[in-house]
Amino acid sequence: MSLELLSLEALENLAHEYGYWVVFLGIMLENTGVPLPGETITLVGGFLAGSDELNYWLVLASATAGAVLGDNFGYWIGYFGGWPLLVRAGRVFRIEESRLLAVRKQFSENAARAVIFGRFLALLRIFAGPLAGIAQMPYPQFLLCNLIGALSWASVMVTLAFFVGKLIPLEQLVTIVGQFAVVALLLFCAAIALPIWLEHRAKQELEG
Repeated sequence: MSLELLSLEALENLAHEYGYWVVFLGIMLENTGVPLPGETITLVGGFLAGSDELNYWLVLASATAGAVLGDNFGYWIGYFGGWPLLVRAGRVFRIEESRLLAVRKQFSENAARAVIFGRFLALLRIFAGPLAGIAQMPYPQFLLCNLIGALSWASVMVTLAFFVGKLIPLEQLVTIVGQFAVVALLLFCAAIALPIWLEHRAKQELEG
């Protein structure tokens, strides 16, 4: 489900009717791996808190709890069944398993940062938990990074919407935050892909 299928107006109406449950369940499902617009849901919650329709601290608690719980579900899904599914998907798209192993190794080396800061990146927030499980990231380390990342992300999003939502329309705020998340994701992907490409090129030069 995407923002196009679940409009900003619809999210606001749901939040008006069901309050904190929309924030909690929406974020939990997104972090489990369901492509819901969790970022927008959190901004809506913060905006309504800034309008005195919801309580700031309860919105923050709902978003944090949903993020932590959802990422835990995603982690265990990836841990127990993610790699075989990824290999099958690689065969469909003609990606060699050696390439997938290289990506998994690169992610594993950056797993802590990915789990913490990945929440601020479009799409990676959905897949960070399952990818951490696929990379066999130690669970205690994952849990700590998950808690830090969830609280940091929820605090920034809810507080941003709480204050900035009083100055600019919510729709504009959602657009700005979404654009930032896409740019940040592209930079992160470049940081992951560049070392793999350089290593592959160096091997080709040695073989040549």
